[in-house]
Parts: sequence; C-alpha cells; structure tokens
Amino acid sequence: MDVFSNISTLFNSFTKSEKRVAEYILQNRSQIMYMSITELSEKSSVGESSIFRFCKGLGYTGYQEFKIAVAQSLSGENSDATYTIGTEILLNDSLEEMASKVKMTNISALDETENLLDYGVLREAVEKMVEADKIRFFGIGSSLITAMEGHNKFLRITNKAELTVDSHLQAMSAALMTDKEVAIVISYSGQTKDSIEVAKMAKASGAYVIAITRFHKSPMTAFTDATLLCGANEGPLQGGSLSAKIAQLYLLDVLYFEYFKKTYEVSKVNKERTAKAVADKLL
Repeated sequence: MDVFSNISTLFNSFTKSEKRVAEYILQNRSQIMYMSITELSEKSSVGESSIFRFCKGLGYTGYQEFKIAVAQSLSGENSDATYTIGTEILLNDSLEEMASKVKMTNISALDETENLLDYGVLREAVEKMVEADKIRFFGIGSSLITAMEGHNKFLRITNKAELTVDSHLQAMSAALMTDKEVAIVISYSGQTKDSIEVAKMAKASGAYVIAITRFHKSPMTAFTDATLLCGANEGPLQGGSLSAKIAQLYLLDVLYFEYFKKTYEVSKVNKERTAKAVADKLL
C-alpha cells in the first residue's frame, strides 16, 4: 500500500492534530517531498513533534524516510514512459530533450537563488568573515563536497579558511570556536543531525554561523545568524543533485568575490602567492 492510501486508510484512527497533518499532505501531495519538517509544521499548524509521531505511526523511522515514501508513491502513479528520473527528466525523453531540460533546470536554480538573495544578510555575513580570525566550513555527505569547494576557493586568498572532513572532528572543531570566528554550515535540507549539532555548538561557542540551505526555517537555521537560500528543488530520491550544488556554489562564489573586494590588497597578493605555489605542479 502506498503512503497516501495508508494515510487514507488510517485517517479515522488519527488524533486531531494528526488529522490536520494528513489532510494537508493529501491535498498537497506533490509539494511535501520538497518541504522541511518546519515548513510542514507551519503549513498544517501542527507541532514538529506531532509530525514526527505521525510518521512513526505510519511505520517510518522519521520525517525523511516518510518523504522518501512520498516520492516513491508519486513515482508509482506514473507509467514507465513518464517516470520522473529527475525533477523534470522523463524516461521517454530523447537525448536532445534531456540535455535541454538539464540546462534549464540548472539555469532555473541559479535564477531562483539570485531572486532569494537578501543583500542585507549577505553584506553582514561578509563583514563578519572579513573581521573573523578563522572561517570554518562544515558539511556532511554531498554537502561536504560543496564545503570542500568553498574551502578550496577561500584558501587561495586567505589563511583563515579551515575545513575538517570527519563528522566527529567537525563537532570538536565547532565546540572550540570563539566569538572571533565564522562557521559556514552547508546542508540542503537543514535537517541533517550532524549539521544541526555543528551549528548548535558553533553558536553556543559564540561564533557567527552562516547557513547555506534550501529552507529558511529548518531545525538547523534555529542556530544560525545568517541564512543564504539556494533555489533548487531536490526530492528525497535525488540527494546530491547537481542543480542544488550549483546553487550552493553560486552562493559561495558571491561570498568569495565580495570578500575579495573588501580585502583586495591582501587577497590579491595571497592569490598570486598561492598560484605560484602550485605552478610547478603543472606541465
């Protein structure tokens, strides 16, 4: 039984708050897999803990597993010919159609990310980065790859950039941050446990915390000072989609170039020095 049929079957056994969640899900089924638990909580006027219990009552370990079930049920409603591989890509698309859709998906993600920019937040975030003694990048899974790209970018112009790969070491690093440091935490969903803990510990340590995420309201953003939104929809079966990563890299690029402008004299010299440092590695 798919998740929607299961909800309908069990509807009469739900509590009043669970029925509100169920009604919202059944009426907005195609939107649910792109929503954070915080957003669903607000939309259905039900607490996050009630939503978690609702998911557990359906037999799932939590909200993320529930969203995967939603995505699978929506895919099952399509025939093989119209099965959605990506957000827009269909199984029966020609190579030419697929290539065009991939391009448009990435362009759309960049356009939406630009439209979501809060320039006041961006300016403050860069100012804090300029003033900071250290800028630490954090991410888990595919977001770690994005964090590594950000670290690599900033390492070319400043020795303040740092990154730790292991999640345990990330937690230790966050716990020892100070009010003279900036943490950049990258998480598409804002619901990854390790990323939430890192943001929470960095915030408790007095650091200025910047989130690069899809959702303005998520468990992680409760512990951040600045939230930069990437405008790319990624379903639970599309983890690590390149359109989401491109949107995140765009935001890192904006931070980088504004930081470069603010620290031009020093960054220009550092960029020349780091370029020379690796020049001998090239043929």
